[in-house]
Amino acid sequence: MAAGFSALGDPIRLRILGALVGGQRCVCELLEEIGVAPNLLSYHLRVLRESGLVDSSRRGRWVDYRLDPDGLAALIDAIPAEHPA
Repeated sequence: MAAGFSALGDPIRLRILGALVGGQRCVCELLEEIGVAPNLLSYHLRVLRESGLVDSSRRGRWVDYRLDPDGLAALIDAIPAEHPA
């Protein structure tokens, strides 16, 4: 799950995750909203997919992205519970 935490370390990836909170988005919408070059957006989406935080599906020539609830739940579960001192 270290990859998930590592993926959160970049502000562009955080913006992508924020854009996906509202639901599934086409890569064309993300390009407009995030405002980075297509190759840079593609790189960051790949990092998020490989970390298990984002899932994708192909629709013709477009790719739709959405948050992966299982990956997000695993990330939350990996946060240690507070222990009394």
